[in-house]
Amino acid sequence: MEPAVPLGVVVLASGSGTLLQAVLEASEAGGFPARILAVGADRTGVEALARAERAGLPHFVARVGDHPDRAAWDAALTEAVAAYRPDVVISAGFMKLLGPAFLARFPARVVNTHPALLPAFPGMHAVRDAIEAGVKVTGSTVHFVDAGMDTGPVIAQEAVEVNAEDDESSLHERIKAVERRLLVEVIEKLARTGCTVDGRKVSFR
Repeated sequence: MEPAVPLGVVVLASGSGTLLQAVLEASEAGGFPARILAVGADRTGVEALARAERAGLPHFVARVGDHPDRAAWDAALTEAVAAYRPDVVISAGFMKLLGPAFLARFPARVVNTHPALLPAFPGMHAVRDAIEAGVKVTGSTVHFVDAGMDTGPVIAQEAVEVNAEDDESSLHERIKAVERRLLVEVIEKLARTGCTVDGRKVSFR
């Protein structure tokens, strides 16, 4: 059964916004139980913000360099996101670690995508690390964000085979295709039924 009130989502991005686009297209198709309230970025001039503008969505920028220190930036980002009163915050290619103020304001409500099967290959270079390690299978993970680097509870994962001819770019493209679909599926699941993580029921209704 579709929720009477869609799940409210704020999306954070740092670059091209292809994950954001996947969520936009799902929400525009009809029947999707979530809606994007706003899009935030940590820098100006990125395609994710252009996508938000074309979609008529509110958008904002919170740059680290505009604040005296990381804690001040964290507080400013927290307030910028909180202004939209989201049910869930999606870190969709957002290339900054979220700080303690942010995570305290949105406990168990920040979701991230990662191009590996966590706990394998955390960090910024997951696809490169998988190729260098010579693994035959890697994949995509959607997980809750905690204070660590890609250490939060896993919500969903899907494997992607590593082909002998793969380089970092070709492998990453196939992972991103899975990542976009998996994120949309997770948002829909969170909106409709919540999820069970580490034996604990997480609900957004």
